[in-house]
Amino acid sequence: MAAAADDAPAVDLSIIIPVYNEHGKIAGDIRAAADFCARHGLKGEIIVADDGSDDGTLEAAEKARPAAGAAELLPLRLTPHRGKGHAVREGMVRSRGRRILFIDSGLCIPYDEISRGLAMIQSGACTIAHASRRLPTSRILKPQSPSRRISAWLFRRLFTRLLGLPQELTDTQAGLKIYAGESGRALYRSCSTDGFLFDAEIILRAMHGGEKICEFPVSWSADPDSRLQLRRMPLALLREACALKKRLRREFAG
Repeated sequence: MAAAADDAPAVDLSIIIPVYNEHGKIAGDIRAAADFCARHGLKGEIIVADDGSDDGTLEAAEKARPAAGAAELLPLRLTPHRGKGHAVREGMVRSRGRRILFIDSGLCIPYDEISRGLAMIQSGACTIAHASRRLPTSRILKPQSPSRRISAWLFRRLFTRLLGLPQELTDTQAGLKIYAGESGRALYRSCSTDGFLFDAEIILRAMHGGEKICEFPVSWSADPDSRLQLRRMPLALLREACALKKRLRREFAG
């Protein structure tokens, strides 16, 4: 699929769903996304950005294609497997939405929660709205395992400090982030991180560019089938973080 043309017809909302071997979940994701757009009167597009799945995820997505008149489904096959950051980036730069978001597969965050972030952008309060599981009114319906919570805590403490992420952001890794269309596309065109730290790169680029980031509370349930295993890659992440910090420092200084 070619990149979105500058004169391509805009849609109200682009929903990017990055997936890797999510054959059993993707149909539910597509139905929830299409229903959200229909209930809120939004002309939408659903971009399933498949990061080299080998379990028939895109075929399952095609079978779940919304009926005519609902949000348009745009399957995006990416090979080989490169990482979530690559999948989100490719979906973002191909989007046409006046507002764009990515949301993790598996319905960990109910789609109705998206309305809160969209309203913040619509009101002009910010150009980027992050879901947060850690605000006072957020609700954890199904918690992570103890080992996963420890890994996430260590990530927040180490990488927030190492990369200089804003202390006021309570949850940089939540799997729902919403952007004003052109701001989001510009940020992701510049992003080069294919893996887990793409969120951090986007935040740092947004800060450098003067973008305003707000957070909104969500209800959240842990996905026991998550593909992310932080405890298996601490050294690789540390090397990636150091390289990212060096690369951005050099770029921003220039």
